[in-house]
Amino acid sequence: MSSNTLQGDRSEANSTRTDNFESPDFYQLDDLLTDEQKLIRSSMRAFVKKEITPYVEDWCQQANFPVKIVKKFGEIGAFGPTIPTQYGGGGLDHISYGLIMQEIERGDSGMRSTASVQGSLVMYPIYMFGTEEQKRKYLPRLASGEALGCFGLTEPDHGSNPAGMTTNFRDQGDHYLLNGSKMWISNAPKAEVAIVWAKDQNSRIHGLIIERGMEGFSTPETHGKWSLRASCTGELVFDNVKVPKENLLPNKNGLGAPLMCLDSARFGIAWGAIGAAMDCYFSARQYALERVQFEKPIASFQLVQKKLSEMLTEITKAQLLNWRLGILMDKNEATTAQISLAKRNNVAIAIEIAREARQIHGGMGITGDYSIMRHMMNLESVITYEGTHDIHLLILGNEITGIPAFS
Repeated sequence: MSSNTLQGDRSEANSTRTDNFESPDFYQLDDLLTDEQKLIRSSMRAFVKKEITPYVEDWCQQANFPVKIVKKFGEIGAFGPTIPTQYGGGGLDHISYGLIMQEIERGDSGMRSTASVQGSLVMYPIYMFGTEEQKRKYLPRLASGEALGCFGLTEPDHGSNPAGMTTNFRDQGDHYLLNGSKMWISNAPKAEVAIVWAKDQNSRIHGLIIERGMEGFSTPETHGKWSLRASCTGELVFDNVKVPKENLLPNKNGLGAPLMCLDSARFGIAWGAIGAAMDCYFSARQYALERVQFEKPIASFQLVQKKLSEMLTEITKAQLLNWRLGILMDKNEATTAQISLAKRNNVAIAIEIAREARQIHGGMGITGDYSIMRHMMNLESVITYEGTHDIHLLILGNEITGIPAFS
């Protein structure tokens, strides 16, 4: 048993944190949700209040990824909610998926990263691009949390330009030989399964299913992070890894394949970021009502009311944006640019809300007694990964003008 495991157990045993969160619904969006969607949200909120928020500050302080949360996520149905039930998924609609991501990220962005990588970047490509045998072999194990997965696209020299990847595989007759590396990979140090994107001998991009234990495959952990500290991050290193030919995802290739996965993940991020924003708003409102200065609550001061009003306005706009995008996703009509707009906007407003909430909390806002600084640090990663803020602006600019600003 590792020292991290012991620390995690102690922090859970000693936790006395309470979570009284209630979400804002200024435009009565609940009227647009089905009873099933509201039940799913309530169940996930209760799960987060029980399994995440009492302990997450300690996990982050210790930079400890709580491995046992993986099985718990599987049991509650957080992995692959839109994957059909025949493969172990939830068979749910996209708004339900979004609500699940919203509730988890309200608890912590790193926890949402664990869940969204598993569902959108590991299970989704196997379901969309894999064979029936691959689906039946991997998806139930991933859905249940028996196995954790990761997604290998970003490389040390190729982040916003994944088409320039150098990771490659060569046909060796009865197997493929994989070489290269990936970095900034969520879940990598603990993952049993990796979906890896690499170029073949004709420089065509394909997806490969790599399993822990394959000779030459290693996953060094990334240390020293100031962000997503409750999530494990690492590299994927391939040194002449022999990959069985049946591990190639055969039903789509080219850069469009991993980008489809990123669309699914970015949709989840758009919802998740609002969860973090709502948590910061809720905490700031409570604190402002309770904190007395100059013989009255600071909530009575105009500038505090301005901050809270702007927070609620942006959250409400983002909730409406997410709901409409979820409808388009269910109709299979959502475009990459529409998803990109939502991811960029919602993460940007979430990080601004976190900063304003920190100011309302004053010095207390930098402590682990409140979630604000943790959300702020986490969102600094979320605003960069799966498409940076600026890249998403350019995706939208291309859609508006028809002129790509990058190739």
